[in-house]
Amino acid sequence: MDRLDRRILHELQQDGRLTNAELADRVGLTPSPCLRRVRQLERQGVIRGYRAQLDPVAVGKGFQPFVTVVMRHEDRSTVAEFERRVAELPEVVEAHRLFGDPDYLLRVAVADLAAYERFVTDVLSGLPGIAQVHSHLTMKQVKADGGIPVQRG
Repeated sequence: MDRLDRRILHELQQDGRLTNAELADRVGLTPSPCLRRVRQLERQGVIRGYRAQLDPVAVGKGFQPFVTVVMRHEDRSTVAEFERRVAELPEVVEAHRLFGDPDYLLRVAVADLAAYERFVTDVLSGLPGIAQVHSHLTMKQVKADGGIPVQRG
């Protein structure tokens, strides 16, 4: 990956709706080689996809706590079943397995505190192997996900 590829990645992370002509202009290429580079980055899996960034409040999912989970049982089958079921939950928008305690960090998106309480009580607590669930409520978002830093060099 060279300097131009990194510039393309940076620009697409800033605005995934750029036309190929706009992108080419921003990175200093003509449209045809720019498109070839983008397609190659897609084939290589460097660019995994494109999507709209939504306003959570506008779509009724403005309450987004982080949840840490400590497992009681960490045998292979319990962990696999827990991870499979977590991956299927639409309320869980991110899930990470951690080293040490806690075992998992989840980001949950629901309408409000009442919906979150129902989710924890009726859904999350029923997953296999869980010993403890801890909620972490944020005061405000200080920095949003701005993409993966790429040297534009």
